[in-house]
Amino acid sequence: MPKAKNMHETDKDIRSEVFISGRHQEIPVDPADEFKRTTLAAGAVLWRGDPHDPEVAIIHRPHYDDWSLPKGKVDPGESLPFTAAREIFEETGYTVRLGKLIGKVAYPVQGRTKVVYYWLARVLDGEYTTNSETDELRWMTIDEACTLLSYDVDTQVLAKAKKRLRLAPTTRVLYVRHARAHQRRSWEGDDDLRPLDKKGRRQAEMLVPMLTPFHPTAIYSAPPQRCQHTAAPLADELGMDIAVNKAFGDDVFTESPEAARAAFQRVVDGGGVPVIVSQGLTIPGIIESYAPKFITTPIDELKFKKASVWVLSFNDGELTGADYLASPLPVR
Repeated sequence: MPKAKNMHETDKDIRSEVFISGRHQEIPVDPADEFKRTTLAAGAVLWRGDPHDPEVAIIHRPHYDDWSLPKGKVDPGESLPFTAAREIFEETGYTVRLGKLIGKVAYPVQGRTKVVYYWLARVLDGEYTTNSETDELRWMTIDEACTLLSYDVDTQVLAKAKKRLRLAPTTRVLYVRHARAHQRRSWEGDDDLRPLDKKGRRQAEMLVPMLTPFHPTAIYSAPPQRCQHTAAPLADELGMDIAVNKAFGDDVFTESPEAARAAFQRVVDGGGVPVIVSQGLTIPGIIESYAPKFITTPIDELKFKKASVWVLSFNDGELTGADYLASPLPVR
């Protein structure tokens, strides 16, 4: 099959755009607002085996008679990471662990702009069976897949995935700022006991479907109730305990940044996919302490919204990737 120059489900001479330029990626609060008349979707590069020489999965869609990467549209009430994991399971039968956000692609479809966010996704278990959207799945090397894929933009996504896999992390930290709490000026008593407000409780609940596709391995929290209450729904869902440590909070960071950094580093050294729920001074300070050259924006110009998540990739203690997810609330 001759390879189209542009994108799926549209005329082959229409221009598409690929936004996969670096190791620092972001998803804004309202990703649909980046373009007029946006259709949001999410997908992934499924991989297995050695990250330095992986096999990747591509699917055949009989309706379009094409070979592509698995993806699908966001359903109402979903975040983009949840959509990616759901669509992968529906189209391939595989349960995956989401990893690095590769970036997004955008292309016109029937008077709208379709925007697809792609993650790396390591296969955990499952088995492919034909379904309503796909009739074949093939595991191939990245070079082999690039020769079979129907669209050049998919080969660009694979090329970036190959670079990211070369930096496959030893630890991926899900660094969460606590959800919105009752305003300080209206709260009487110990500030550490200030609870989440109504919106904050919803944010905490929606962190569950957004973070579970990363398959967290441990949950940590700073002492304030607003931090612990942010972590609680996820801990309940996963059947995990919350390890509370004052070194993850602003009080310790303000008094001794070195002690806060040491506590964070111990979590990094432990490996896996830990969740740390922290506060608005500590999170930027800890990220800045690793001096990541790939984040070119000054730290005081970055955003650290309440209930936001920084997905931080570490290779042997070095910060090598950072994805900012601005909000767990549904994107449509």
